[in-house]
Amino acid sequence: MSDFLVVGGGVIGMLTTLQLADAGHSVTLVERGECGREASWAGGGIVSPLYPWRYTAPISRLSAWSEGRYPELALRLLEETGIDPEYRQKGLLYLRVDEEAAAMAWARDLGKPLERVSADFLYAKEPSAAPGCEEALWMPTLGSLRNPRLARALSSRLQAIPRVTLLEGCEVERLEGRGGRIDAVQTGRGRYRADQVVVCGGAWAASLLASVDVKLPVRPVKGQMIQFQAEPGLVRRVVLMDGRYVIPRADGRVLAGSTLEESGFDKSLSATARESLWASATRIVPALADCAVVHHWAGLRPGSPDGVPFIGAVPGFTNLHVNAGHYRNGLVLAPAATRLLVDELLGREPIVDPLPYRLAGRLPG
Repeated sequence: MSDFLVVGGGVIGMLTTLQLADAGHSVTLVERGECGREASWAGGGIVSPLYPWRYTAPISRLSAWSEGRYPELALRLLEETGIDPEYRQKGLLYLRVDEEAAAMAWARDLGKPLERVSADFLYAKEPSAAPGCEEALWMPTLGSLRNPRLARALSSRLQAIPRVTLLEGCEVERLEGRGGRIDAVQTGRGRYRADQVVVCGGAWAASLLASVDVKLPVRPVKGQMIQFQAEPGLVRRVVLMDGRYVIPRADGRVLAGSTLEESGFDKSLSATARESLWASATRIVPALADCAVVHHWAGLRPGSPDGVPFIGAVPGFTNLHVNAGHYRNGLVLAPAATRLLVDELLGREPIVDPLPYRLAGRLPG
């Protein structure tokens, strides 16, 4: 019997567990596979929504809070585990943006540094970027993480905390509830009980909640990505153009993404997607055409109707909570989204107004 039982071992579930453990609570984390190996592993690691001015205020508020916490989190995990999440704050260059006025207005409203820069500035920063651009938008504060290493670091840290029980390869079959309370979580390895249950199941959250007749409108949205092996320094920072992006790693690898596909829980790869991603990446950085593609993979994002995650108590239950539906921004929003729910669980002052994220009034009848 733990104080809390967290279902789902992605970055959202692991950060929730870490914060609850930091506050002195016992936590059982149940993960159907290996922690961090689903959407948290598959994403690119950009610590910002791709075009942040296109998102609503609830996303902007969580994103702004999260961005400022990642440098500290990355350093903490490096010191505690020896695993470097490779947080890099090298900025982002936006090429061929049609919504410059909206972008600049968003930046003014939030106090974010975003500026129009000349071709000379652009090619000084990123000599290999697509030729012929007369200007670009530049966000100098944007950072990126090597998300598989972030996931490994979080998992390693949780395994070292005595009050955390980490159960991998343990699939939840159903939630068992009556009288507005979850009595137990039934898994393939037995029943587990806790005072409070938190569902952080990503694209699988809806099926978990369906066992107690809760209809959560979260669906899987497939994204495919490819990775090039390049020489370190060929791409120095994140570059985004026409909805696609390239992300450099310290060892020279360059990620290119991503597709958006409504195909249920199918994670199969397609040659068409690979060709499309290759074409986009080599338009953004033509020199990538001379580099080998060394990896091609897919992940399932937890899509929600408006992209705003569901964070908070499940109506009709006294001890069931959800943190799911972050769509393309799970990594971006994770520090803030998890802190917001943990604040609620522990009765603390919330970091932002929790109302836009609550489930009440947002679930289908």
